[in-house]
Amino acid sequence: MKKLLVAFAAVAAFSAQAAETLTVAATPVPHAEILNFLKPALEKEGVTLKVKEFTDYVQPNVQVAEKRLDANFFQHQPYLDEFNKAKGTHLVSVAGVHLEPLGAYSSKFKKLAELPSGATVVIPNDATNGGRALLLLDKAGVIKLKDATNILATIKDITVNEKGLKFRELEAATIPRVLTQVDLALINTNYALEAKLDPAKDALVIEGKDSPYVNILVARPDNKDSEAMKKLVTALHSPEVKAFILEKYKGAVVPAF
Repeated sequence: MKKLLVAFAAVAAFSAQAAETLTVAATPVPHAEILNFLKPALEKEGVTLKVKEFTDYVQPNVQVAEKRLDANFFQHQPYLDEFNKAKGTHLVSVAGVHLEPLGAYSSKFKKLAELPSGATVVIPNDATNGGRALLLLDKAGVIKLKDATNILATIKDITVNEKGLKFRELEAATIPRVLTQVDLALINTNYALEAKLDPAKDALVIEGKDSPYVNILVARPDNKDSEAMKKLVTALHSPEVKAFILEKYKGAVVPAF
């Protein structure tokens, strides 16, 4: 009987430990870097954090929805809303963490005013980031949109294009690879950093701190309030993580807490 009790206690201890393991999907920079930084702090709280890196914006949501992963950290609320609507998923935001200002980059020109007539401009092909890119260009005076507040604006909503710019749409992750082949590229900061670009210095124009595109930790309704998830949120909002973001990314990534 004593041996059985010991065995049951061991199983219970193992189960408790397993319940405190979180597997989180993240794009490599800066999301995975931030998560890996706070691993030791979470470990002290009894949570083992496993970070699974992705380079696309679809599978992290799919795998969380299918319960293959516990959460993800790579997107903003407008993108999540559009994804849920398109895929019929019910993923939810758990916490806002930081802002990655989207910027316009060029390997050929130093100013937007230098763009020639018929220049090729590449923007992300997903609805929210594509609209975000167009809104930035509208704000910079490069084009004019039918509605400068529509976050889902498309190329068809351009009403003024004085230079006859030619727009191409590509998957966000691939855009840095074509930077030298086009005149202007609208790049998400995580991909810009991976491509060794410095958003604070290299972007011809970049979103301000008033941008609504805060990057969020995302989970499912059934696990968003778990103890392990709460501990992850506390760690993400810690002074140590804020200092890490400010020091490592030099303003290219801005804490949102």
